[in-house]
Amino acid sequence: MKKAIPVLIAVLFVVACSTQKAARSTKHANNVQIENDSTEYAMETFDGKFDSWYEMQKSKATDRSQEYYEQWNQKYVAAWNAKAASGQYGSFFEPISGYEPNIDYGFELNHRLFYYFQYVENVLKIKIMDGSPHVLLH
Repeated sequence: MKKAIPVLIAVLFVVACSTQKAARSTKHANNVQIENDSTEYAMETFDGKFDSWYEMQKSKATDRSQEYYEQWNQKYVAAWNAKAASGQYGSFFEPISGYEPNIDYGFELNHRLFYYFQYVENVLKIKIMDGSPHVLLH
């Protein structure tokens, strides 16, 4: 059953949806200000059970900072990609592409990605890395 979920092919990031910039000239012809610079990022999973599980886990009372989630996500992505590169786990671990440590993906995406890794480790019982955080799950 677990191998049937190459659905976890993962956490594919679609780093594009839209980038919009509106520029406005000021009195000085060479001075242009960026008024709106919005880039949207999305996380895509192929496991329908994750979405309902994630909704049950969300709680403002247990939220941590965006930096907390970013730090753990960087470790998880590195461990996930190492497992994918080793090939010993079959097609379950497909490489995660698009998660760059120097990009601000925002709180919501980092929170969701972190909980996806928690879902894989705690619900699907597939170890991603040693030393992972202990999170209270419902």
